[in-house]
Amino acid sequence: MYEKDGERYFVVDGHVHFWDASPENQANEFGAGFINCFYDYHRNLSPPEEVWSLERFQRYSEQDLMHDLFEVGYVDVAIFLPTYLTDFYRRGFNTTEQNAAVADRHPGRFIVDGSWDPRDGDAGLAALEELAERFQLRGVKLYTAEWRGDSRGWRLDTPEAARYLAKSQELGIRNIHVHKGPTIWPLDRDAFDVSDVDHVATDFPDLNFIVEHVGLPRLEDFCWIATQEPNVYGGLAVAMPFIHTRPRYFAQVLGELLYWIGEDRILFASDYAIWRPQWLVERFVDFEIPADMTEYPELTTTVKRKILGLNAAGLYDIDVPHDLRVGLAPEETTAIGSEPARPA
Repeated sequence: MYEKDGERYFVVDGHVHFWDASPENQANEFGAGFINCFYDYHRNLSPPEEVWSLERFQRYSEQDLMHDLFEVGYVDVAIFLPTYLTDFYRRGFNTTEQNAAVADRHPGRFIVDGSWDPRDGDAGLAALEELAERFQLRGVKLYTAEWRGDSRGWRLDTPEAARYLAKSQELGIRNIHVHKGPTIWPLDRDAFDVSDVDHVATDFPDLNFIVEHVGLPRLEDFCWIATQEPNVYGGLAVAMPFIHTRPRYFAQVLGELLYWIGEDRILFASDYAIWRPQWLVERFVDFEIPADMTEYPELTTTVKRKILGLNAAGLYDIDVPHDLRVGLAPEETTAIGSEPARPA
């Protein structure tokens, strides 16, 4: 929970990792290149005092994780989003099982999401069912650009992916997080294209599609899709640190999202450990859209409260203390922790 000027904010970090990109876990030059690309984002978009050494960035400790998120980072609940990358890392980069082990040691702090890949066929469907039962999954993270042997990615709008989306729905997994953001070397830019979200959001209206990184650098495409698909949400990971390096650009990104999809479908995310939530939360609460950018809605305290935690709480049935819901309309305060209503 964060408090500033008498206002309190319930914080859900919608995108965190506990990765192992250490040299001993790197399977090849792609594993090294992938984490180096992450590190470039970290180093170039962070305040100087927030920059870690490459060694620490490759493999930080569980103590670092807990300290940065919950002791100083203001986070109430964090959502683990796995990224397997088993072609690049011997034990995987960041798996559901690894995340769940941490979550078990810290009850109430984490929500553990799973993952699936339609290239795994029938065996993958069986594995998803087992994973869902074992970890009581409420969400999955999909990485459409992940390499698998000779395959350099996949699309959501295919019959193979539709089978997995249907299975997810059957298993009660309603939150589908999809990485649709900047290219990470050596993955292919086109494999992160956001256009396939349009197709599946229409076909699966009872699933929530959280587009991580709001499609950057394809923000306009994302906004045009999300404005007509009420079950598409925007995750702010990667967009958030521009609040430091390019505040007007951040204002433009956030302003476009508020204009097109509104304050109820935008989710805060730090993308830890690329960035720590502490400084992102502090700067976001202080942030105002510049007065000359008059085409955008006002960024009020209520809007900030929704983005920082209440919107994600609604998607994941997270119980929010009643006094931290202050600022919402009466009908909205009763919706936190329950299935969000859909437009007629």
